Amino acid sequence: MKKYLSYLLVLVFFSIHATEKDSLSLFKKYDFSNRVGIFEEEEDCDACGCSASGGSMGFASMLTTNFIGIRYFNQSYKSTDGLYSNSPWYDENFNTIQVWGRIPIVKNVQATVLLPYHFHNRESNNGKQNISGIGDITLLGMYQIVQTKSDSLFFKHTLQLGGGVKMPTGKFDETNNGSVNPSYQVGTGSWDYLLATEYIIRRKNWGLNNMVNYVIKTENDKSYRFGNQFNYASTLFYLVEKNHFSYAPQLGIAGELYEDNYQRGQKVRGTAGDIFLGKLGIEIGKNNFSFGANYMIPIQQNLTGGNVEANYRWSLNLNYML
Repeated sequence: MKKYLSYLLVLVFFSIHATEKDSLSLFKKYDFSNRVGIFEEEEDCDACGCSASGGSMGFASMLTTNFIGIRYFNQSYKSTDGLYSNSPWYDENFNTIQVWGRIPIVKNVQATVLLPYHFHNRESNNGKQNISGIGDITLLGMYQIVQTKSDSLFFKHTLQLGGGVKMPTGKFDETNNGSVNPSYQVGTGSWDYLLATEYIIRRKNWGLNNMVNYVIKTENDKSYRFGNQFNYASTLFYLVEKNHFSYAPQLGIAGELYEDNYQRGQKVRGTAGDIFLGKLGIEIGKNNFSFGANYMIPIQQNLTGGNVEANYRWSLNLNYML
């Protein structure tokens, strides 16, 4: 944990002491004070397959408050049964196409909707396997508690709290429970609940987005429950505007800690774990459209007792600003 906190402190230091550059017009044009922000909910374990809806790729656009769009993200893993020292490793690829959007409900309240379609594949000693289907739909609401707007302040602050629900719209196949990676699913089959908080600090074009959230997972009708999950992230960003063109490069860290899965009330061994990642991304805007790209790579990980390893994650998205 000390290692993780040191990375976060480094990012905070650079965001505070970075060289100040010109132009507050970007904040005025896009009104970033009202945005949900780069809401980074880190997901792994069950999330690398069936729950990968927001995940490490975030819940919101950097360049606009309200939008609808589509995005694709890929997660690459490898797994082994670990029975022998020379047991083979097999590739696993989790792919998601997602329709997403964010709209205002009432003053200081915004809602995000995520509708995923998953298509996954993996190798095994029996050959290649493929599954696909509609995933679990997620609804998330955030309430803005603090928002400083005065230009006379050295820093501007935004604090939001919220929660949401993930509905069991994706299919859960219990035959995958005994595999090395029980996350090879398109749905959890359970109602899961999210508690979230986000804090953003800004100085002119520079900003630091910090997020913490907790996912409470329930048992599905097949008597299987994925472990609850704690996620955190910190993202340093810089906003630039030139005429009708804008872009926002991002650099950050993220982490996930998840508890054991349970089947018929019994703990499933080797399903708890953690992962710590570095991330790099950019979002580019032109008129009412924006394009985003993100890449993540693990720095430290311990997944399913070392029998599953994450290789990388990346995403692309195209949004229409409302």
